Amino acid sequence: MDQHKLRSHVFDKTGIKIDVDDPIFALVALNEAVLAETVTRQLAQLDAATQALAAQARAAGGLPPLIDGPAPAATPTSTSTAWFTPREWRLLGAAAIVAISCSLLVLCGAAMLYQPSPASPATQVKNTSS
Repeated sequence: MDQHKLRSHVFDKTGIKIDVDDPIFALVALNEAVLAETVTRQLAQLDAATQALAAQARAAGGLPPLIDGPAPAATPTSTSTAWFTPREWRLLGAAAIVAISCSLLVLCGAAMLYQPSPASPATQVKNTSS
């Protein structure tokens, strides 16, 4: 917390000068402490929820099982593994086909429903007088 930066910001916004020893800075420090505690608590809850969700995904077969023990050392074969499994590639392909089909359907529908606007009377008069 840079008090001088806060002072100048308050002065720029409101025109009120605040001294460095002003009690408002005690409230700012208290706010930072409460915010830090709240963020820590929320991160712990988020981590617990993430772990529970990962456990459910593993139970459903969506994630590979968790390997207990030390993390495997990086080997040249582990870095050359594919990012997606063949099942995921098939799902991505199906999603791409569905997305392209939907966009073509929308474009065809828009082309069929498109009606050019009628010419304004001034344009019609110009065309007939030539």
